[in-house]
Amino acid sequence: MVLVVGIAIIFITMYLSLTNGAFDIKVMDVIRTLLRIDPQPDQDLVILEFRLPRIVIALLVGMGLGIAGAVIQSITRNGLADPGILGINSGASAAMVIFLFFFQGQIKGDGLASIFAMPLFGLMGGLLAAMLIYLFSWKDGRLESQRLLLTGIAIGAGLGAVSLYLTLKMNSSDFEMAVVWNSGSIYNANWKYILSIVPWLVFLIPVIVRKSYILDLFHLDEDSVISVGVASEKEKAVLLLCSIGIVSACVSVSGGIGFIGLMAPHIAKRLVGNAHRRIIPVCGIVGAVLVLVSDFIGKMVFAPAELPVGIVIAIIGVPYFIFLLYRKKGRN
Repeated sequence: MVLVVGIAIIFITMYLSLTNGAFDIKVMDVIRTLLRIDPQPDQDLVILEFRLPRIVIALLVGMGLGIAGAVIQSITRNGLADPGILGINSGASAAMVIFLFFFQGQIKGDGLASIFAMPLFGLMGGLLAAMLIYLFSWKDGRLESQRLLLTGIAIGAGLGAVSLYLTLKMNSSDFEMAVVWNSGSIYNANWKYILSIVPWLVFLIPVIVRKSYILDLFHLDEDSVISVGVASEKEKAVLLLCSIGIVSACVSVSGGIGFIGLMAPHIAKRLVGNAHRRIIPVCGIVGAVLVLVSDFIGKMVFAPAELPVGIVIAIIGVPYFIFLLYRKKGRN
């Protein structure tokens, strides 16, 4: 029922996003365009080049960030953990700013190199940040959750400073693009971006789904996990690597969208309980809904200006984060 309702919300929002905007289009015209029945050039441009890629990117990014957030919260045993808080977003964002600063406009064409260059840079940045975080969080042969969070915040702040420094060194046009991108925006989505992100999700999400029972075991203490025959540190490394790959790919096409990885797992647990075989798909649906609806709000409510989707989500996410902090304090 939860999945059906979530998918219904997605289709309703897709309908509203496709038919509404600076150039309103009737639903029958949308159907004709998609089915290639007497297509019109202006409608092809608006639907197939602007609105539909933006919708698809919103769905993919929301799904990826929601699932990655569930994995990270389980690994750290902390309901306040999030890819952005851990510094993974900052690592990927710093790598993307470096890419924009040194290589913007130099990689051209439609080949695999041009399509996957940005996600690969994002992945390298996310991996570098994760390696540093992992290195400083390791103590007595184990990964300590509290050290992981604190180290992630510190490294994230440092990488954020690097991004800001390089952004200020850019020319005016690149600076504007970098600032909008860093705030989390999908306004310039295109089919190349979709092609670059899909392989990461198709390969890494099934690995997480297959290991969902291990995420359930991480609710136990470390000794109990090892006692049931699970190579705890190895599984954490694999799952964390999958999460980093997903987050880095998402950041490479959408910029620094935060709070999805924080909110989606909590909403999913309230809807379907604590079993990760249910949480993982519901996190994907919830994340997709959050990004798609937030992008629609940012596009329509403030028209003719557009508010980046990352800012809309932050407006929702900051109060939610404070609420979670308050509730956790009350339980303690």
